Amino acid sequence: MRPLTRIVTNIITFTLKFKIMSVEKKLAELNLSFPQSAPSKGIYKKCLVLDNLLYVSGHVALNSDGSLIKGKLGKDISDEDGKAAARQAGLAILGSVKEHFGNFDKIKRVVKLLGMVNCVPDYENHPIIINGCSELYVQLWGDDNGKGVRSAVGMGSLPGNVAVEIEAIFELQ
Repeated sequence: MRPLTRIVTNIITFTLKFKIMSVEKKLAELNLSFPQSAPSKGIYKKCLVLDNLLYVSGHVALNSDGSLIKGKLGKDISDEDGKAAARQAGLAILGSVKEHFGNFDKIKRVVKLLGMVNCVPDYENHPIIINGCSELYVQLWGDDNGKGVRSAVGMGSLPGNVAVEIEAIFELQ
């Protein structure tokens, strides 16, 4: 290998290793772990790679033991608890990404999140709830790569009466 090629290869390798350690180190520093994943009742893949995009199916809000975080915003649970549920759904997504790839080295950026909030018909704080996931991803990948486009919508119900469900699209390196 030519010296310049070796130097460039070493720089790229160092950058990727730093990024891997960075996301996992940040999760550890935040004292966050992935919730146990619940078995699926549907027929689908959790993750699907197409070209340079990773599509992640909707993940519901789970406690660390894998139990569902249930409730309807505007009735059963507070906005603060709903926001925490969105963060847990975001962690569940990351758990599936890590299960799929083994680490986070292929993730370049968040492209899009679709956040669904189980709520009463006149509820209005959907974006605040889904911020729980968005803020987590910004903490992990920074403002440029952790913040993608997003939709936050209200639903009359979600599977198992969960408070939040989120799906994601990531760009791959």
